[in-house]
Amino acid sequence: MLNLSCLEFIDTLGSKASVPGGGSASALAGALGMALGTMAGELTAGKEKFAQHEQKLEQLLKTSKELTEELKQAVDDDIKAFEPLAQAYKLPSSTNEEKALRQETIQRSLKEAAEAPMNLAELCVKALQILDEYSRIENRLVISDVGTGAALCKAALQGANLNVITNLRLMKNEDIKSELENRLNKAVSKGNELADSIYSRVEALCR
Repeated sequence: MLNLSCLEFIDTLGSKASVPGGGSASALAGALGMALGTMAGELTAGKEKFAQHEQKLEQLLKTSKELTEELKQAVDDDIKAFEPLAQAYKLPSSTNEEKALRQETIQRSLKEAAEAPMNLAELCVKALQILDEYSRIENRLVISDVGTGAALCKAALQGANLNVITNLRLMKNEDIKSELENRLNKAVSKGNELADSIYSRVEALCR
């Protein structure tokens, strides 16, 4: 999906095609957000004014580039996770045996479909932690980009949240459901707190 041009991706997103959808769009937003952080780091590294941060910047850049790649991969991961669920709902259900097989397949596919946005939510938290570090270096020339990156990662996190809970609503295995709910609540709480803190810090520095 990422091999499409931006125009092709947007046009496909707005078509009758079932993929890409909200999950892939959220992952792309997260990748864009982390890439903005990387850009801020690249434009700060090597500057005499920020020499005291050079060692930290080296590690931040390494991590943010790795996270950007993972978030890019999450665009396709969401599509791969959705396909089996879409196919499961198309299974026949005329006999009791067919109904049982269909329900079993749906439940198994729901877990896979929930794992992709769950992974995205946790990646967004990691990205926001890196963006938080970038924002504390306070390079005013790129600080607005860091704040924009945080806003995009928060949007990605919220999109991931909706995709997880949509799948959890239909899940019957309470143990798996509870585990995913706990992971999700932890990620959303931490991520929103980080994103709001970064945005407030950046907004103050932009004034």
